[in-house]
Amino acid sequence: MHELVPAATALALLVNPGNITQTEAQTELTEAAVHRFGLRLQVLNASTTSELDQAFATLAERRVGGVVVGGDPFFTSQRDRLVGLAARHKLPAVYNLRQFVATGGLMSYGTSIADVYRQAGVYCGQILNGAKPSDLPVMLPTKFELVINVKVAKALGLTIPPSLLARADEVIE
Repeated sequence: MHELVPAATALALLVNPGNITQTEAQTELTEAAVHRFGLRLQVLNASTTSELDQAFATLAERRVGGVVVGGDPFFTSQRDRLVGLAARHKLPAVYNLRQFVATGGLMSYGTSIADVYRQAGVYCGQILNGAKPSDLPVMLPTKFELVINVKVAKALGLTIPPSLLARADEVIE
């Protein structure tokens, strides 16, 4: 986000307060990253659709440079609403799944769902071939992907730096 809107002095993080463990971890990591760039972070909470609407209205009033939408099942279920709110308020937003970008979001960085499903298939294959589930190691995601929607960037008046485009796993025109 900092590379995309380098003039921003404040960024925001949208989290679901109902998901305490994930919210705390995301807030802590985002605060550390934002402070490294000398920026301020505003954390907004939302766990209902009306709170999502209010959060984006607040972000627009505060004129933050962009928002990072935390990873949360509620937010995933509200993907179209979140993408629409970001567009309506002309707010650059980064999400955790490429599906947000495929439906009109600006940018995502997160776990490759296709790779997670592939790993699940490997696990199932091992179990079907006789492995005991308790003997299998816990697997964490190994593939992360950066996806950028150039059309949305242009609509927001943003120029995507070539270095960011070069690192993208997928660029949606």
